[in-house]
Amino acid sequence: MSQPPPPHFHVPAHTDLAARDLAVVWHPCTQMHDHETLPMLPITRADGAWLYGDDGRRWLDAVSSWWTCLLGHRHPRIVAALKDQLDRLDHVMLAGMTHAPAVELAEALVAITPAGLERVFYADNGSSAIEVALKLSFHYWRNLGSGERRRFIALRGGYHGETLGALSVTDVPLYRETYAPLLLQPLFAPSPDAYEAEPGENAVDCAQRRLGDMRALLERHAHETCAVIVEPLVQCAGGMRMHDASYLSGLRALCDAYDVHLIADEIAVGFGRTGTLFACEQGAIAPDFLCLSKGLTGGTLPLSAVLTTADIYAAFYAEYTAGKAFLHSHSYTGNPLACRAALETLAILREEKILERNRALAVHLAARLAPLGDHPHVADVRQTGMIAALELVADKATRRPFARNDRRGLRVYRHGLERGAILRPLGDVVYFMPPYCITPDEIDFMVDVAIDGIELAVR
Repeated sequence: MSQPPPPHFHVPAHTDLAARDLAVVWHPCTQMHDHETLPMLPITRADGAWLYGDDGRRWLDAVSSWWTCLLGHRHPRIVAALKDQLDRLDHVMLAGMTHAPAVELAEALVAITPAGLERVFYADNGSSAIEVALKLSFHYWRNLGSGERRRFIALRGGYHGETLGALSVTDVPLYRETYAPLLLQPLFAPSPDAYEAEPGENAVDCAQRRLGDMRALLERHAHETCAVIVEPLVQCAGGMRMHDASYLSGLRALCDAYDVHLIADEIAVGFGRTGTLFACEQGAIAPDFLCLSKGLTGGTLPLSAVLTTADIYAAFYAEYTAGKAFLHSHSYTGNPLACRAALETLAILREEKILERNRALAVHLAARLAPLGDHPHVADVRQTGMIAALELVADKATRRPFARNDRRGLRVYRHGLERGAILRPLGDVVYFMPPYCITPDEIDFMVDVAIDGIELAVR
C-alpha cells in the first residue's frame, strides 16, 4: 500500500531564501530564466531519502541529489566518522605527505575492485577523474615512445563530464555543441543502447552488432588511439541508455587485441547501483582505468579516485626527468575528511548487506513500473538494478518524440514538486535513482507521483 502523499500544495515562487538566492547564485546545469516561474526549493535540512524546506515541507529525493547520496542523507555512521576525523585532521596536501584515511581507502578500493587495479590516484570530482584517466593514458603511450597516439574512442550518447577533456569524450549535444571549438576530436562509436536494437534483435544481438562497429573503428584507428572510454551498462546523463553486459566483455577483448586502454567510467554506476558492487563485474572484466566518484563518499564530500594497473604506474616511475612524471594535482587531493567518509561508506555497504537489500527493492520497483509498458506515451521501460527510466514519446508505435520545446519531462518535474518528490528528468526521460535507504512504501509513492505527472504531461 502506498504511503499517503503529503497534502497538496502550490509551491510558491519565492521564499526569502529563494529570493536571495536568485539575486546572487548562478546554478549549475540550469537556465536561470526558468526560475522566474519554476520554484527554487530552499532546502534547510535532509534526513534519509527526504529533503526538507524552510517551511517544513518535504520532498522525496528520487534522484539521490545527482546520484551521490547512495545511503540517504546524513547517514549516522558517516556523520559520526566525519566528526571524529574533524577532531584529528581536516586537511593536508598529499604531495610529500600522507595520512591514514588516504592510505586505508586506497587499500580498501584495491581490495574490492576488479583484479589488476593496484594503484589509486585521487582527485576531487567525476570530471576531474576523467581528466586524470585521459591524461594518464596519453602520457603512458608517450613515455613508451608512442606519442602518435593522441585520440580517444567514446560511445555515441555517452557523458563523462564538463571540463574540457571530459567534455571532449562526451556526446550529448546539449553540453558539447557550444564548446566544440575548444575540444579534442575523439572518434565516436555507435552505442550498444538496447533501445536502438533493430527489428528482431534483443539486447545481446544489439551489443554484438555494435562490437562489430567498434572492431571496424579500431582496425582503422588503433595506431593513433590511446583508449576507449565507456560507461558500463548505463549511459546515464545521455538518457539512462542501457546495454547488455556482453558488450563489456567483448570490448575488453577488442582493446586487448588492438592494444589500446579501456577506461571504465563508473562515476555514476559504481558502488552497487547496477546490482553488483561495480558494473564491470557483470561483464567479468578489469579495465585499465576505473574512474569512481559521486557515491564514493555517500554524497557527503567531493572526492574521486582513478584506479589503474601496476604496468601503467611503472611507465611513470623513474629518476625525475621533465615530462616523465605525472604532474597533475588538485589542492584537495585525498582530503582526509572525504577519505574518511568514503571508508565509512564502504564499511556500511559491506557490513549492512546493502546490495542484498537493493536487489529486493529493485524487484519491487520493476513490478511497480511494469504496467507502464502498455502506456500509449511510454516507448520503453528499462531498468538496471537501482536505476530505472521511462521514455516519453508522442507516438508509441513509431517512437516519435515530443517536440523539444514541449518539455513534457519538465511538466512531470513540476508536478513532482507539488506532490513532494524530486523527479528531475533528462529531457523527456523520467528516471528513478533513489537512495538505497528508500522503503517499498516510498517507492510506491515515488512511482505514483510519476504516473500522475506523466498523465498530466502528455495531455
